[in-house]
Amino acid sequence: MKEEQYLYLTTTGWKSGEPHEIEIWYVQVGDCYYLVAEHREKAHWVQNIQRNPSIQFRVGAETFAGNGRIIDMDSETDLAAQVSPKMDGKYGWSDGLIVELCPEF
Repeated sequence: MKEEQYLYLTTTGWKSGEPHEIEIWYVQVGDCYYLVAEHREKAHWVQNIQRNPSIQFRVGAETFAGNGRIIDMDSETDLAAQVSPKMDGKYGWSDGLIVELCPEF
């Protein structure tokens, strides 16, 4: 089965309150999905998650509801060490802020 190249993330705009969807690269580790924000906390979707972690996202034909959060690079070094090489292997790039999306089951 071919792995999808993109994930479609919907956050709630912290100013507008409206849904905001982006197409973004991702990797999966366990049950959660990981994104890298090149512009770190300046990215609007990151700001949206910081203010309201409830998110929805699609990967291929699957749609999930869940929560997003920023990975703490100081205290979650093992997790970052799993995500970065996977991003590098899939896309040749992993420089940025790592954000975790975990579906609610």
